[in-house]
Amino acid sequence: WDTVVVDIDWADPTARSHGYNESAPLVIDEFGRVQPDPVRFPSASGGAGFGPLAQRIHELGLKFGIHLMRGIPRIAVDRDLPVRGAEATAAGIADPANVCEWNPHYLGLDHRGPGAAAYYRSLAEQYAQWGVDFIKADDMLFPYHEREIASYARAIARSGRDIELSLSPGTDVSVAHLDHLRENAAMWRVCDDLWD
Repeated sequence: WDTVVVDIDWADPTARSHGYNESAPLVIDEFGRVQPDPVRFPSASGGAGFGPLAQRIHELGLKFGIHLMRGIPRIAVDRDLPVRGAEATAAGIADPANVCEWNPHYLGLDHRGPGAAAYYRSLAEQYAQWGVDFIKADDMLFPYHEREIASYARAIARSGRDIELSLSPGTDVSVAHLDHLRENAAMWRVCDDLWD
């Protein structure tokens, strides 16, 4: 192996080993982007994000990755925070009817306007600044979120950093999407988690 990936819920100070806490107080910045909880990740203090941790991983000769959820944090929508680089707000780009069935922390995005793409661009730019090499984007494949996948892939391509995109979960992945997957991702899951 050559990549160390920080898995799910790194922005939740109340995270537990299994399951998700309703109304989790995710750590976010002024643009609604999740940040590492500085108590659990002390090197992230002072707004450093995962930059110092990524640098240390790179010094070990390894690549650094993070797990992300599709969409935007509910807490950012509730606060109606501005979207960096757009004349839009979190509430204006959220799609409350498009939610993850197993993680209550996020809402899907409404891609009919430019705000959703701008939000994903702001995420990718931040991750590039941190030195992220690998993104595991979750809740993308079941059901298949074609617009979300393409938007995230475009944002990563524009970030100025070579970042591999991996998609999850693998529930009911169909070869009907193979061309689209190959155009937009480096890899994708073909099975559920072990306990499923």
